[in-house]
Order: sequence, then C-alpha cells, then structure tokens
Amino acid sequence: MYPRTAPHTHGLLTASDGQSISWEEAGTPDGVPAVYLHGGPGGGLGQGGYVTKFDPDRYRIIGLDQRGCGRSVPLAHDPAHDLDANTTPRLIADLEELRTHLGIAAWVVNGVSWGSTLAIAYAQAHPDRTLGIVLFAVTTTSRAEVDWITEGVGRVFPEEWERYAAFAASHDPAYRRRESRLVEAYARLLRDPATREDASQAWARWEDVHVSIGAGGFQPDPRWADDDYRHAFTVLTSHYWAHDGFTVPPLLEQMDRIAHIPAALIHGRRDISGPVHTAWELHRRWPASRLVIDEGDGHGGDGMVAEWVRANDQLAARWASDRRK
Repeated sequence: MYPRTAPHTHGLLTASDGQSISWEEAGTPDGVPAVYLHGGPGGGLGQGGYVTKFDPDRYRIIGLDQRGCGRSVPLAHDPAHDLDANTTPRLIADLEELRTHLGIAAWVVNGVSWGSTLAIAYAQAHPDRTLGIVLFAVTTTSRAEVDWITEGVGRVFPEEWERYAAFAASHDPAYRRRESRLVEAYARLLRDPATREDASQAWARWEDVHVSIGAGGFQPDPRWADDDYRHAFTVLTSHYWAHDGFTVPPLLEQMDRIAHIPAALIHGRRDISGPVHTAWELHRRWPASRLVIDEGDGHGGDGMVAEWVRANDQLAARWASDRRK
C-alpha cells in the first residue's frame, strides 16, 4: 500500500435537495481523478485508509461519506433525514453533483462491498464519466444476494440466525419466521426510535457473525460502540437491502452499458457473506473486466488489498499512456 496521506481539501456539499454531503480530496491535483465509494450502506470513510490504495503522485483521490452517514448531515436516524429519499438513484445524483462541483470531467471509480454495487450503478448511468472501475468484495445487492446474507447464511450459523430472527419475531408483529422477509422486519424496527437501539445491536452481532469465517473467527467490530455509527449503518443497510438496493432492473441485466469499461473485480473465495458467484456472473457479462479470486481471503484481506492497489496502478498507467498518444 501507499503511505497514508491526509486530505488537503475537504468540504460539505449541499445537494440539490438540501442534504449535506461530506467530501475530501488527497493526492495530486493534476493526477487522474478517482472516487472511492465505501461499503455498508452507511459505513462512511472512517479513518481514511482508502487513500493508501492509490498512488498519491498519480491520483487525485476523492472520498465522500454517502448521504446519511459519516460526516454527512443529517444522519440517517436523525428525524431531519428524509430516509425515503435516500435511494441509489439519489446517491448517483450526489456523485454527479460532487463531480461537477469539483470540475472533474471523468474519473476512475473504486467501490468496496456495497460500494461496488453503487459503482456499477453509477457507471451504468454515466458510462461517459467513468474511466475505469475497481471493485473489491463484489456485490450487486440483488434480491438473491440480500436473501442469502439475511436468511441463507443461517444454514452455516443456525444458532446465531435463530437468535437474529427471534428478536424480529418478538418485536415485529408483522414478521413470520421463514414466511416473510427478515430484512423487511429489521428495516421497520430500525426506523422506529423505540426499537432502534436493541435492533441495531442484534443486526450488528449478525454482521460480525457472517463475516467471521474469512476474518479468522468472531470478532466484534469496535465501531459498533459508537451509537451514531451503529444506528446510521444499520438503518441505511436494512433500508437499502429491504429494497434490493433500489436497482431496477437488476444491474446484471444492464451490463451492456459498461461492457467496454476496463475493470478489476477482486473477491475472496472464503467470502461466505457474498459468495464469489456474483463476481463470476459479472465477469462473464463484462468483456473488459478482469476477475481476481483470492483463495485465502474472505470479505477482505491482505491478498485482496494487494490486488486492489495493483489494479489502480494499472489504470493510472493506462491513463498516462492514453494522454501521451
């Protein structure tokens, strides 16, 4: 990885609907523009470790906290936040408003986990603004993927899934175990201030469980101790997953729009939360893509990170070569 460099510019962009989006910029102003899309939904930029995946001498690195999380305001669980207006098309509009605000004609798009869904959706909407794509822990947030991560993985962790489902069954009268969608029950419980705290704790535990195989065992994420982080993350994740990522039609059905855009798809073989099948199907429908499967990693890991850095280096070299022509 490259050295961690602090942002040299940052701001709070007021979007056209009045929500405020926090953004920051690092690297060289004359470099190839690149935007980083974090996971979750609702994960935020955190401590800014994403910048280490880009050569700061070759990239103009842009990061943003997607609306409703991180340093963007208001947060998703704040009564002032219009959660119904928080959708994938709206996130794409935010990206376009930020791109225009920064005077960027086109950029390389990096997406991690949920961010890879957003990256694909953005590129499909604006292929002329996308120089290249790097996806890490690849998802498309289809209904099948959402049902797997909230229901199907229970076959691997049956005792933990029973605990996860039992909370919803005891707090949401509309939920019927294995008859209705568990994710929809949690979306309702997490919108309600009366049940949000306990529901967020139950959701957070399930998150730690289903990533545990590729992470070397169960390890509670220390970020959950921050109530604002946990509430924003769980409210946004359940909201997006309950609506199958707001991607209609499904992203896999629209791959012809970006078939020509160079891309690296990086995934871990041991990713139980998001099996490699999704990355494989994307690659099959994406002629300009390169699929890298790390045999030892899960939903992230050192081997995958090395490939992430390598993919960005390759795109920077390609951009420099094109400029010389």
